[in-house]
Amino acid sequence: MSPLSALPRRAVGRTQLQVSVLGFGTAPLGDLFLQLDDRIAITTVERAFELGINLLDTSPLYGHGLAEHRCGTAIRRVPRDQIVLCTKVGRWMDPLHGAGDHSGFVGGQPHRAVVDYSYDGTMRSVEQSLLRLGTDRLDLLLIHDVDIWTHGRDAIEDRFREAMAGAYVALDRLRSEGVVAGIGVGVNEAEMCVRFAQTGSFDVMLLAGRYSLLEQPALKEFLPLAQHRGIGVLLGGVFNSGILATGAVSGAKYNYRDAPPDILAKVVQIERVCAAHGVPLPTAALHFALGHPAVASVVLGAQSPQEVERNVAALATDVPAALWADLKAAQLLEADAPVPGSR
Repeated sequence: MSPLSALPRRAVGRTQLQVSVLGFGTAPLGDLFLQLDDRIAITTVERAFELGINLLDTSPLYGHGLAEHRCGTAIRRVPRDQIVLCTKVGRWMDPLHGAGDHSGFVGGQPHRAVVDYSYDGTMRSVEQSLLRLGTDRLDLLLIHDVDIWTHGRDAIEDRFREAMAGAYVALDRLRSEGVVAGIGVGVNEAEMCVRFAQTGSFDVMLLAGRYSLLEQPALKEFLPLAQHRGIGVLLGGVFNSGILATGAVSGAKYNYRDAPPDILAKVVQIERVCAAHGVPLPTAALHFALGHPAVASVVLGAQSPQEVERNVAALATDVPAALWADLKAAQLLEADAPVPGSR
């Protein structure tokens, strides 16, 4: 299947991988907040491939294996070497017990997620993922959710030690054996990215929500460190759970919850600047995230082929340099944040 539009591609850290600047995030394929029809879910992945997206980011967590199953069907329809497949470890699925809390996944598989960052647990997770995906290798493999957001402040130190003593050792072995091309972490906090980068040898890190048009806490320490260490950065959550996609509307979400007044107020100001330049807010958010030289790809989820098409169209939209200048002049954007065209 040849892409109908060739998206730009960038290298992932020191690996030989080249990924499209727009990646496809598959959390919605795990029935996140909404149950999807199998046919629509698989067609959505196929449409992403048709439009030149070659990075497919998934996880056992998404629908407790359902997203990986759906991805497995889609990737069997394209040559394996045309896509970059990324999944995660940190949980394996117990098929003999009920699913319990699905954490927002309203459908999914009837399997229980077992949090496990040990060496054996990691190997079990990888084996299950390979079976669900129907492949014999992975391109990128990430240690998932070792952050305070997921485990709480009291447990994070134990989780970090377990991950470095277990999951990291397993991933490093799989990398040396050629089962995976690159290893990394996928977390919600820039500070945890820094800790992992300083402790192990990682190729890639997926950071969700902490470098966006709304906030840039990763700018000061993590992103310069990633550049120095040759770590490729994938950005998720560039709409901060929705508010940069919907705007400051009633019920707008920020960090998976209703946005607080100060966030709503800031987004209103950002929207005004974008509107003055005739640029939709989500388009500006997408372009900004790609402006940092450490960033290889922005990973966006979609629930339908039409959503994928909108994302690709937004990427092709021109954003005037004056928009970034006005945001900085209004102190709505960090003064030293790189912007598109400054790479």
